[in-house]
Amino acid sequence: MRTDVRVRVPPYLRAVPYLPLGLFAVLGAVLAYVVKLPCRTGGWNDGVQTYSNFCYTDIYPLYFARHLAEQNPYFANVPFEEHVEYPVVLGEVMQVMAWIARWLAPGDVVGQAVWFYDLTVLLLALCLVVGVLLMAAVAGPTRRWDALWYALAPGVVFAAYINWDLVAGALSMGALLAWAQRRHVLAGVLLGLAVATKFYPLMFLGALFLLALRTMLWRPFLVTLGSAVAAWLVVNVPFMVLAWDGWRRFYVFSQERGVDWGSVWLFFQTTTPPWRDEGPWPVLGTADVSVLGMASLGLLCLGIAAVTLLAPRRPRLAQICFLALAAFMMTNKVWSPQFVLWLVPLAVLARPNWKPLALWQAAEMWYFFAIWLYLLAQDESTRHLGIDDGTYFTAVWGRFVTVAIMMGFVVRDIFRPDKDVVRLGGVDDQAGGVFDGAADRFPLAR
Repeated sequence: MRTDVRVRVPPYLRAVPYLPLGLFAVLGAVLAYVVKLPCRTGGWNDGVQTYSNFCYTDIYPLYFARHLAEQNPYFANVPFEEHVEYPVVLGEVMQVMAWIARWLAPGDVVGQAVWFYDLTVLLLALCLVVGVLLMAAVAGPTRRWDALWYALAPGVVFAAYINWDLVAGALSMGALLAWAQRRHVLAGVLLGLAVATKFYPLMFLGALFLLALRTMLWRPFLVTLGSAVAAWLVVNVPFMVLAWDGWRRFYVFSQERGVDWGSVWLFFQTTTPPWRDEGPWPVLGTADVSVLGMASLGLLCLGIAAVTLLAPRRPRLAQICFLALAAFMMTNKVWSPQFVLWLVPLAVLARPNWKPLALWQAAEMWYFFAIWLYLLAQDESTRHLGIDDGTYFTAVWGRFVTVAIMMGFVVRDIFRPDKDVVRLGGVDDQAGGVFDGAADRFPLAR
């Protein structure tokens, strides 16, 4: 007699366990909107209020600065430096929101900019909700509530609407879920679109490559890579052909921009070491930061590769994605407050332990407040409202050190799988897809 009959659960019933998480994500999105209300109600026109109320956003001012009230951000007949400085998917998201705003408030440019902000926030809120639900699905049924961090972490609430990063976050989580479900073409398409929105998801391809090398499961990786490249080309080539200057603005800007807020390189460039009377730190403060950053990232990536290939048990995909993304952020020329949105879901998937996560979130919040107070101090008229260099760089290093601590714990878990709380729950690799339960085939891993 057959006893292994499987009951097919309707899709709407499978979605029921995720509904509370969706509601918490909506709550996080609403709280993020409230945080920005002091600017939404008139503070955008006053730089002091923008910083002192901690409600700065790129969304409203870029409507004017990138000529969205008049033209497509890539095809606009404007000076090169006034083209939009983002990849094409994000730029066209901005354009669609601008079209709708112009239709809702014809002839009223200020009213259009407010509509542009509200419509963009609505889209970002949807991306947050979708990203939380996708992360919960990636985490699996036993750990879906870990996605609550993505919904309500303080860093997420306060940074959600500074920029458009949540769009890339939703695409990235979708790519990870598609990979986990072994839908490799879809995973590649979503990953390619994510890279065409914000550049950081490119690091996830490196993580897939390393695990493919360890398991020798090359076909799924190559299918995903090919699909990602194809999707990226489909959305980029038309702009490369028809709007070359607008298209390349992002890449030129990324290459030529100097060291900026949040980066530890700024500390070395603008402070004097204790053994010198004046001048920046030798080498670290005088070298080309683009070269120095790339070299540092390369060294960290080599270290991550060694960890992946030499660990006694194959690491989980989320662990390697987290390490790669954290390395990218720590060595970058800029570390904006909204970059926390990149790392939260990967940090939680890699190591859902509340103590280091809470310590990191505290550091992120200290930096969030510190950067705006520090910007107030850059103007003579508002210097009394701000903080000094020493206090600001304490926040910079606090964030750097807490991320490094989390990286250390993840590396420890990789070499000591008995410390990995995810695997202690009987899971091998919840996001691994074909890597889940795969045998080690790389010689050094045996």
